Amino acid sequence: MNQDELKRMVGEAALEYVQPDSIIGVGTGSTVNCFIEALISSRIRIEAAVSSSEATTRLLQAGGIEVVDLNHTGGLDIYIDGADEFDAHRRLIKGGGGALTREKIVAAASRTFVCIADASKQVDVLGAFPLPVEVIPLARSLVARKLVGLGGQPEWREGYVTDNGNWILDVHNLDLVDPVSMEKTINDLAGVVTCGLFAICLLYTSPSPRDQSLYLVCRLLLEKGGGGGGGGGGG
Repeated sequence: MNQDELKRMVGEAALEYVQPDSIIGVGTGSTVNCFIEALISSRIRIEAAVSSSEATTRLLQAGGIEVVDLNHTGGLDIYIDGADEFDAHRRLIKGGGGALTREKIVAAASRTFVCIADASKQVDVLGAFPLPVEVIPLARSLVARKLVGLGGQPEWREGYVTDNGNWILDVHNLDLVDPVSMEKTINDLAGVVTCGLFAICLLYTSPSPRDQSLYLVCRLLLEKGGGGGGGGGGG
């Protein structure tokens, strides 16, 4: 099974978490695109979606799904998104597609995060995938120097502008053995909007439906005998 087939498989599997007539949060990336295609083709009719990027908004609207502003919805029951990497503790690197800030906002507004990364994205220690950091343009060089001081090798994603009008530094070779601490450290740097570590808010799977929880669809599929695969690429 190749990676495109794995992405389609996890995208389709996420449909079981979608309730009819609900408002759902939708992430960004190639795996999410597979979910959107599956949702449009399914018989599930949702009320609307909150989108994490302009690219996702265009796909949803093209499929006849209304996109609404998070400010008008309040909390969401579910957020569905991919990941560039995840570890055994359900901690993620996201942002390869450049939508990390809006993804983190919509995830924070949702009680359940269904992660539809395929099994090829699982790693023992996060960091093989460069960590995206969204920065205010004025602060690019300042933040880059601070990231070098943390042991990383930042690379400006030159020519790319986020939906928020900011720039991205992709940081190679960071020590992410403790991603919770590193997420806080990077997010506290002046000029950083946010980094692509999703670790602080995903420390547990809560038994309470009123609290945040994270489900890794790929893990559930593997338990049912689903396939694995290789390769990387934007979540």
